[in-house]
Amino acid sequence: MNDTSNFAIRLADTVAILERIANEFAPAVFASSLAAEDMVLTDLILRNKLDIKIFSLETGRLHKETLAMLERIQETYGVEIQLFKPKIAAVEDYVRQHGVNAFYDSVEMRKECCRIRKVEPLNRALSGNKAWITGQRRAQSATRAELAVQEDDVAHAMQKFNPLTDWSEEDVWHYIRSNNVPYNALHDKAYPSIGCEPCTRAIQPGEDVRAGRWWWENPESKECGLHVVDGKLVRIKSI
Repeated sequence: MNDTSNFAIRLADTVAILERIANEFAPAVFASSLAAEDMVLTDLILRNKLDIKIFSLETGRLHKETLAMLERIQETYGVEIQLFKPKIAAVEDYVRQHGVNAFYDSVEMRKECCRIRKVEPLNRALSGNKAWITGQRRAQSATRAELAVQEDDVAHAMQKFNPLTDWSEEDVWHYIRSNNVPYNALHDKAYPSIGCEPCTRAIQPGEDVRAGRWWWENPESKECGLHVVDGKLVRIKSI
């Protein structure tokens, strides 16, 4: 079986997963980072008119290219992405006590910043839903090597789905280019993985796709807390 056939199977499986989520786990939401993988899922959800709401976390430290994606999605699909932002008082307290860029000082300070700007807003975004969807892939990093398509998210008491688990980087870009899906301009500047501006840099040829995220830390610590329970990644495949 050639690569084209394999991709067609992966694509069909992904659409089937999304359809099952919409039919069996409503209300369900998709947490979009507005990066390439998430634009694939955005396109699939909207193209297939699935009853899955899409939201994004506006941390207050995103690149202008990432924020520009909100307007591009509106122009392309006629859909406005719902935004969840950090609590102003929590951000101000962090900056006052530790400094605006204290996340460079230690893993603990970085994770606290992520908790305020991403994890707490995510908790609000997920509230009242039965399932949530991410664009994570196994090939992205060592921390995601055991990623399952469906997980029991005990922290949020709901099901979590990663429909692109088995997709390669080539699969993602094949879909984007074949379907004229809008994507973040930073991807053309060697940013395969995009987070907040001060915590993301371009990568060098041959580096891991997430090497530009929190590049000053060890690879084992490179998660923001969105996919962590009690400090550890939890990968429990649901049956």
